[in-house]
Amino acid sequence: MTPPPAVRWIYAFADRPRPHEEAVRAFWAAVTGSTLSPTRGEHGEFVTFLPPGGADPSFKHQTVTDGPGGAHLDLCVEDVPAFVRHAQETGATTVFEEPGLSVLRSPAGLGFCVVPWAGERTPPPVVAGERLDQVCLDIGPAAHERELAFWAALTGWRPVLTGQPEFHRLRPPLGVPVRLLVQRLDDEQPARAHLDLAVLRPAEARARHEALGARFVAEGKEWIVLRDPAGSLYCLTDRDPHVPTGGEAEADGACGRSGC
Repeated sequence: MTPPPAVRWIYAFADRPRPHEEAVRAFWAAVTGSTLSPTRGEHGEFVTFLPPGGADPSFKHQTVTDGPGGAHLDLCVEDVPAFVRHAQETGATTVFEEPGLSVLRSPAGLGFCVVPWAGERTPPPVVAGERLDQVCLDIGPAAHERELAFWAALTGWRPVLTGQPEFHRLRPPLGVPVRLLVQRLDDEQPARAHLDLAVLRPAEARARHEALGARFVAEGKEWIVLRDPAGSLYCLTDRDPHVPTGGEAEADGACGRSGC
């Protein structure tokens, strides 16, 4: 079987409503220790969080006008048309295309983008014992199995069952900065996605995020759920942020014991 075209880099996007644009950008820049790039887009709706130390960025913000926002992925590849054909054969539908950009939807309706790889190689560093390194795809029971199979086939990344049966992790090659977690929800809901940060000391991380403007929602055995200044959910997860994302360096146990 021919392997799928390689995903060389991933950008995690925080999609947030415009009324909270400035507060959200300031919050996530502070959380990640980043500076903000110049804005892009017709209405200044895009911004990149530039990590310290000369690392390559892997996190962006997009202002949205419809709905509550959430998260989505930009998959960076060497041959966009070839990858789009692969995505369509795997089950994706194309929503929009222009030179260098294709917007698609997964079978469960999650939007994602395919863009050219620009040679990014150096993942952002750990900041204050934290690293934004995961996007969690939240899928209802009926669509879960098909959606998990879709993302595994799309990326060519092997799904790994975590210690909790509702979570499967898709581990990227070593050096790709963002991995995927596919969560099976307890009840039927529209598919959505949220951001996860690996943190060394969850209680301290929660206090830091609340001081920056987050609001506490709930606490699980190995994760803390918060809302950012736009009211969007994200999680702090009890994982070692210093373990490189992906590859064999990321053991199935120590780095990925938590789900959300």
